[in-house]
Amino acid sequence: MEDTWLARAKRLLALAETGQHFTKDPFDRERYDEIADMARAMLADLGQVPLSRIDGLISKHAAGYATPSIDIRGAIIRNERILLVRERSDGKWAMPGGFADIGSSPAENIEREVLEEAGLRVRARHLYALRHKARHPYPADARDFYKLFFLCDETGSDEPVAGEETSEAAFFDLTELPELSLTRNLSSDIDAAFERYRSNALGTKFD
Repeated sequence: MEDTWLARAKRLLALAETGQHFTKDPFDRERYDEIADMARAMLADLGQVPLSRIDGLISKHAAGYATPSIDIRGAIIRNERILLVRERSDGKWAMPGGFADIGSSPAENIEREVLEEAGLRVRARHLYALRHKARHPYPADARDFYKLFFLCDETGSDEPVAGEETSEAAFFDLTELPELSLTRNLSSDIDAAFERYRSNALGTKFD
């Protein structure tokens, strides 16, 4: 497991570089530059290497080599019904999830997202699909994404409640799905979740 302070320094650098990329304020840019320099110095100290080696070793998440973003979704099925949340941003429904945060594993990311968006504590059990968004009929997106879909098991008996980014959270029968937020999930993603849930198959569909 990665050292805690190393993970924090990497996360701090990622946040600083994101701020450097998006800020329009020159004073904020100076602050982000200082934070990035501090994070690089921390990484050099932790690795006991010269600071000059850090600049070439750590990828720049905001402006360096472009790589796909990662979106993680969780399928929680209870009594043949699947958990969906209504997104405040578009008023439509999706399996809970979102962008993967640096410093957390995929399982940790989805477990946190389900808790934040639906108030349920779960444990990620199985990665049932890994999709390249561009290869499936999602709405066109200028960004490139890998989408990870996990089957999750509830670890409590709570009822779902909305979070800060969601306005509702509820379980739905497969034959009575509400209007889906298609940038986040397709009906085929939900079908695949039920297929894996009912068969207990351990395979992962991937592109």
